[in-house]
Amino acid sequence: MDVSLVSQIEQALTLHFSKPAKITAASSLSGGSINEAYKISAGGSDYFMKLNNAGKFPGMFEAECKGLELLAKNSEIKIPTVIINGLADEQAFLVLEYLMPGINTDRSFEEFGRLLAQMHRRSNEHFGLGHDNYIGSLKQTNSFHASWPEFFIHERLLKQLQPAYDQRKISRSILTSFERLFGKMDQLFPQEKPALLHGDLWSGNFMTDADRNPCMYDPAVYYGHREMDLAMTRLFGGFPPAFYRSYNEAFPMEKGWEQRMELCNLYPLLVHVNLFGGGYAKEVEMTLKRYL
Repeated sequence: MDVSLVSQIEQALTLHFSKPAKITAASSLSGGSINEAYKISAGGSDYFMKLNNAGKFPGMFEAECKGLELLAKNSEIKIPTVIINGLADEQAFLVLEYLMPGINTDRSFEEFGRLLAQMHRRSNEHFGLGHDNYIGSLKQTNSFHASWPEFFIHERLLKQLQPAYDQRKISRSILTSFERLFGKMDQLFPQEKPALLHGDLWSGNFMTDADRNPCMYDPAVYYGHREMDLAMTRLFGGFPPAFYRSYNEAFPMEKGWEQRMELCNLYPLLVHVNLFGGGYAKEVEMTLKRYL
């Protein structure tokens, strides 16, 4: 890291803790495709720190802070505590509590299923959120809607479809298929109250810490249909059966939920179309055929 950047972050930490917080060690962490990630030692404690280009991703870390704090306030799942976020020259930084990784077990997944079900019972008057945020490196709008189909169509699918079509990543026929799907959306989802969602709950945003607590991070928070979180857990390999069994015992899913998982995952698939293109458009096309 640049000496000037380190100095500015040290000043911010010192101001936050009201005592000197010199960074004595910093090691790069792998796994992030958007931000630089580090484990840092400062003032005798370890922290997790992320850096990115403030001009390229305006407000990303501010939105992440709000999301983490909302989840922490409304859940018993371990959420990393926000320490500070700020700007240093052209870079944005976010410093969080460092979570020591542990080993994922069926027991930790059972506990996670139970606690996620409890969190999903936290509701709101409308679908959406009071501020916008990000999913990956893409902006995610959260304007309020009275019904889930309206929100899913206007704030999730259409917001990804238009840029994908404009950049020729999807064909006109896929666009037409989505228009047909929108006409049936009211019939596809069971009616439920808005649930507080993590919003990007694939396996890479979950871990068990050294104290065996289930933890989640990197949220894309909003109040939505709870099947969206469950579907995301299945997108890249899925969680073990213990997780789904425990969740269903605590907050039973509506009949046919497993058949709706691919419908929910049209949103993250479109996100991947816009980020990576390639075969994700074919997956979207194949999924659409199952619901039309």
